[in-house]
Amino acid sequence: MSKVITYGTYDLLHQGHINLLRRAKELGDYLIVGVTNDNFDRERGKLNVRNNVLERVEAVKATGLADQIIIEDYVGQKIDDIQKYNVDIFAIGSDWEGKFDYLNEFCQVVYLPRTEGISSTMLRNESQDVVKVGIIGCGRIAQRFIPEAEFVSGVNVEAVYDIDSGKAATVGIKHQIPEICQTYEELSEKVDAVYISTPHLTHYEYIKRSLLAGKHVLCEIPIVFNGDEARELYALAEEKGIVLMEANKTAHCPAFNHLMVMIKSGVIGEVVDIEASLSRLLSDKTSREFDPLQAGGALYESASYPLLPIFKLLGVHYDNLNIYSRMSNGVDIYTKGVMRFPKAVCSFKVGVGVKTEGNLVISGTKGYAYVPAPWWKTDYFELRYEDQNENKKFFYKWDGEGLRYEIQEFISCVLNKRFSSARLRRTESIAMAGVMQQFTERKNFMEI
Repeated sequence: MSKVITYGTYDLLHQGHINLLRRAKELGDYLIVGVTNDNFDRERGKLNVRNNVLERVEAVKATGLADQIIIEDYVGQKIDDIQKYNVDIFAIGSDWEGKFDYLNEFCQVVYLPRTEGISSTMLRNESQDVVKVGIIGCGRIAQRFIPEAEFVSGVNVEAVYDIDSGKAATVGIKHQIPEICQTYEELSEKVDAVYISTPHLTHYEYIKRSLLAGKHVLCEIPIVFNGDEARELYALAEEKGIVLMEANKTAHCPAFNHLMVMIKSGVIGEVVDIEASLSRLLSDKTSREFDPLQAGGALYESASYPLLPIFKLLGVHYDNLNIYSRMSNGVDIYTKGVMRFPKAVCSFKVGVGVKTEGNLVISGTKGYAYVPAPWWKTDYFELRYEDQNENKKFFYKWDGEGLRYEIQEFISCVLNKRFSSARLRRTESIAMAGVMQQFTERKNFMEI
């Protein structure tokens, strides 16, 4: 009996898929179909899959063409499967021509013609609304945002605007953005939502103007420096029925979310201590990070990240916060905060002129979680116990710049009319702004 194997995502199963399966079936006597699982799709940067793996398996099964269906979980599995199932022929669409020639060592590789004029991507684009996004502020982060958005379905970057029109033109031309706008009002008229990546002190104004104009808002961290202002903006968004989200990429990455879920499930017992750090040594002392007039300094620049796991795991109601900072020319080049909760104590450290180990340690009554530097770009973590035989390591893939995760969640909220994301709740965003407000007002502050 001749065995044939083929693989695919099979999202929104269509006639092109069926034709490909039929052609593969005709190559032998027995057809094995590998369907990629959801995590593997995300690891490969495919964030736009509409059907989950169970739905996709059922769709393939319903064709009646597969004699056996398996799940593809990891890179390199194709070789394992070919050997495990004694496969004679590996078949795949012609758009992969040459990509799988390395499998000729194990079996015959056949590239099958695809059905022109139909694809899952086309069907997704036809079957869902597309959110037109305008970018306000064309700095470095905005230029990373544009290519990251291409990995997410349901979003088009339609327009760019910057107070420096030359910068907007450069970015717009480079990335082939349809509209290069001269004013904020011009951009607002052309889009459904805005991504704000302007200097920190302008966030409040742009967010409020956009909400009043009926635009959904994704704003870079920190959303604002004042808890009262954050509360006001989120209340306005709710009143308008509009999505307002803070663009904290760590909050939306798969590994960090898995870590939070595991700890909340009790795998390390009750959390009693969290230590989170993030620091950089910046050599250009003329940059924004060292300018007090541009809200420079370590806490304003980076505190949103280490505060994230603290508020996610222990809530936003702490009993006390003490802030210790090393100041230089009006900005904090290093800040340490110590927070006391009813049953836990936490600390966070941030720096722009002092370097520290940038890891995350979450201590519990049964064990602890360790995420090595740079923990905010989580792709690996460990659960460690008294009995080292029980220790577990978890590996993930951080795709690209990581912005695609927050973009996907933002677009999902807009299309599904969810006005708050469980990954970064409004209350948590407001609490982060509240910590910055305490620093601004120098409450419980000590210079070191």
